[in-house]
Amino acid sequence: MSSPAVPLYPYQRAWLADRSRFKVGMWSRQIGKTFTTTLEAVDDCFEAFTLGARRRWVILSRGERQAKEAMDEGVKLHAKAYQMAFEELEYEVAGAGDARYKALEVVLPGGSRITALPANPDTARGFSANVLLDEFAFHHDSRAIWKALFPVISAGHKIRVVSTPNGKGNKFHELVTAEGDAWSRHIVDIHRAVAEGLPRDIEELRAGIADEDAWAQEYELKWLDEASAWLPHDLILGAEHEAAGDPEGRQGGACFIGNDIARRNDLWVAWVWEQVGDVFWTREIVELKGASFSEQDDRLHDLMQRYDPVRLVMDQTGMGEKPVEDAQRRYGELRVEGVLMTPARQLDLATHAKQIFEDRKARIPAGDPVLRADLHKIKKMVGPSGRPRLVANRDSAGHADRTWAAFMGLAGAAEGAVAYGYRAARREDSDAEDRAGVARFTKRGAW
Repeated sequence: MSSPAVPLYPYQRAWLADRSRFKVGMWSRQIGKTFTTTLEAVDDCFEAFTLGARRRWVILSRGERQAKEAMDEGVKLHAKAYQMAFEELEYEVAGAGDARYKALEVVLPGGSRITALPANPDTARGFSANVLLDEFAFHHDSRAIWKALFPVISAGHKIRVVSTPNGKGNKFHELVTAEGDAWSRHIVDIHRAVAEGLPRDIEELRAGIADEDAWAQEYELKWLDEASAWLPHDLILGAEHEAAGDPEGRQGGACFIGNDIARRNDLWVAWVWEQVGDVFWTREIVELKGASFSEQDDRLHDLMQRYDPVRLVMDQTGMGEKPVEDAQRRYGELRVEGVLMTPARQLDLATHAKQIFEDRKARIPAGDPVLRADLHKIKKMVGPSGRPRLVANRDSAGHADRTWAAFMGLAGAAEGAVAYGYRAARREDSDAEDRAGVARFTKRGAW
């Protein structure tokens, strides 16, 4: 390997110096994972150029956005550092049926090529090349991708697999924990990276992520237990979509809002779903902590005005009694439903929501470790009577508040839409305009 044109930390130099054919890295977030692994590909192509040869590398990322980041913030950056001119290409790769995938490619001096594109079984089998699987634990259908990929590299190509953990049971977990020495393994958590010179404030990062499960998995590389998780990581990952969470993506479908209420210790969360066909898209998630009831009312009113939801489902437990009563008076009793979060009702809400996730009919924002940890926080336990119950550990990020807001919003759509009409009403006070739209309802069903 030639001398790199950029400064590196010891754990990065160890990765680059390891010429093993099969290499897997489990690295913390924010320590240069993609930077280092794409550097190896560029360095390999530079070495080939000096030898009068050419190399072929393919980077399979989780999605198009991640593939573009690997190319822009990795491959191109390193090629410039090596003072290697390159040609940029962009084209489509055909998949099964009508599927098309965008491929980004650079052509380096001597004819070496590096291509980045989204990972799936179709793209995995489409190239004969050295392969980098970036954030492999978060790839959809990781086992199907692996099955399609491995024959491609069997002719002597190298394979690099890197990721942070994403629970147990996926192919990445199997590669890292398998016995034997066929694979060279590099494990670098945030503590090792900082000890070797990476300038990061560990306590600041921990406080910033504000979730112990997310911290343990994303930075300390702990395998979170999937056995008792109500929503396993595979279901959460399968629901993620880059277009979810964007209010501008609204398609004009019926909207539903779930609202988990808290005043001091936990989060106040409002989760907006839009139903498009039979799929529920997250349009917006609003989180408040320590906000006054007045501020909570204002934020909820803003959402009600902008999304005009068919139904608002609110946590009526404890301090939720008054907010629910106020919302019903303001928006109409048939439009606003209060939920007393008894163990039985929690199980009902969670069961309905889980079915939607299992049916792949939920879309949630992608790449948010705190949201993933929140959705993964609810555990199924069996009480002394043998009846199941759901529990969630409370930490600085709340008490699965985002999750319960999501579940309540989905429950609002469980029995179909509520048809309602409008008539004029006297504006006796500042709330009259809000009540005008809820004066006459025809109810087709309630969850």
